[in-house]
Amino acid sequence: MDVRDRLGLEHPLMQAALGGGLATAALASAVSRAGGLGMVGMLSPHGLAREITRAKELAPGRPLGAGLLVPFLQRAHVQACIAAKADAVVLFYGFAPRAVREFRGAGTFVLHQVGNAQQARRALADGADAIIVQGREAGGHLLGRRGAHALLPEVLDAASPKPVLLAGGIAEAADVRTAMAASASGVVVGTRFLLTTECRAHRGYKARVLGAQRTVETELFGLGWPAPHRVVPNAATDRWCNRAGGIPSWVRALQRASGALGLVASVNSAAVLSRVQRIAIPLFGPSAALEGADERVLDVTPLYAGECASRVRAVVSADDAVRDLTRAV
Repeated sequence: MDVRDRLGLEHPLMQAALGGGLATAALASAVSRAGGLGMVGMLSPHGLAREITRAKELAPGRPLGAGLLVPFLQRAHVQACIAAKADAVVLFYGFAPRAVREFRGAGTFVLHQVGNAQQARRALADGADAIIVQGREAGGHLLGRRGAHALLPEVLDAASPKPVLLAGGIAEAADVRTAMAASASGVVVGTRFLLTTECRAHRGYKARVLGAQRTVETELFGLGWPAPHRVVPNAATDRWCNRAGGIPSWVRALQRASGALGLVASVNSAAVLSRVQRIAIPLFGPSAALEGADERVLDVTPLYAGECASRVRAVVSADDAVRDLTRAV
């Protein structure tokens, strides 16, 4: 099965579903209008339905999707995606076989992002239509423990004949060509779309990621979701992480005792949490700084970015980003 044919894409390119208000209708619709698969990131069920509906209004006739974080998935999220007629969904960080059955029953294309071949086999057993293999160099939360291209052959073998897309390290057209030459069915792009005018990331967040020469893999921003993630360093990581990104064991214990605090309950509540966070108190949540937030929050919120940030030199429109990524592909 060709993902492009199944979803009606012009390019083998999917925008990563940057959650918490980073990827809303403006970004998703712009990517879809340019011929890729635009994705709305996870929000509250009401917010998700609103943004999918708005994206479809802004990109009529184009395929659009939504990203769902399994640790925070509610049945209302599934219903919201189906009611808003999302063409595709991506499940990430866990398994939800009941949701897969509901989506497939509604005709929604289900992609599952995994970090190894074993997870790919489990996702396909649940009924996923396609697999996204995530490499360790990706930004945001991480399942991949090895490089994307090292993982790809193993996941291709495990998933055959289902399509496999590659996530991690995609910043330029040459990266897309390399992935396609290695038999990927397409690519998933995060950092390049983070650095677009349509993305709702705080302008200071974008400025710090742009051309960043160093990222760190850590669990520091794990209050409510203690899972590894890749970020650009800031004052919080300088204070609490060692050079390799490790955090004190007592900080990790606090995070793991925090439980699911409702990362996606609402963008407003996430903004409130970021305002009360302090560098001296290592209780940092996973919500990133959005446009309009106080500049101070940039040092206490995660600056998610992949290793490829060093090769991204400008904030451009999503249309230009798609054009640059698919040049001669």
